Amino acid sequence: MPRTPEANQRIREAQRAKILESARSVFARKGMEATITDIAAEAQISLGLAYRYFADKEAIFSELVKQTVPDDSAEFQKLVEMPGTPGEHLATLISSIVGARGQREPLEAHQLLQHALDADAMPEEIRESLSKRYQMLLATMKQLIVEGQATGEVAPGDPDQLVAVVSACLDGLTRWALRDPEQFRTYVPDAQIVLRLFQPLTDEKKASEQS
Repeated sequence: MPRTPEANQRIREAQRAKILESARSVFARKGMEATITDIAAEAQISLGLAYRYFADKEAIFSELVKQTVPDDSAEFQKLVEMPGTPGEHLATLISSIVGARGQREPLEAHQLLQHALDADAMPEEIRESLSKRYQMLLATMKQLIVEGQATGEVAPGDPDQLVAVVSACLDGLTRWALRDPEQFRTYVPDAQIVLRLFQPLTDEKKASEQS
């Protein structure tokens, strides 16, 4: 019995998704030195079939970059509006960022973006979207720090300086995870060490510092 057009469409979509998934791994490992032959081999398909879906490796790479950068940054606002305190929201945000660095798929996405930046292969609209998303992340972090300071959950201090220090710390953790994922997962199992930067001093610690 011949397949229906709908069934054929599902097969094509599944095959395309398989090529992109394989390409993500290949580009993460090899960067722009990867070839469409490498991608076809990873996907366990013929080179001709790969070319039926994508004109060249650049087309695959561009599609992956677009998939990696979400168009919508509304999740930051949703986080702020969730039930809970500002300190809890801040802990959720930092924990999710650190936790993602230890997972294969998000880490491959970061590797992909880094290769795109290094090779100057990032489409301008994607570059602008990345910048906008990063600025929204920093703005959300600052908002939660300010609100957390008002509730006594976050240590006092210049919010902009706290954001700068934490963003630098997260950037360093990202580079570490990209360089040596296994070592990263061994020594950074959770976000507690980063969250300590926000913890206000207890009365006992205050007395110790003043003595």
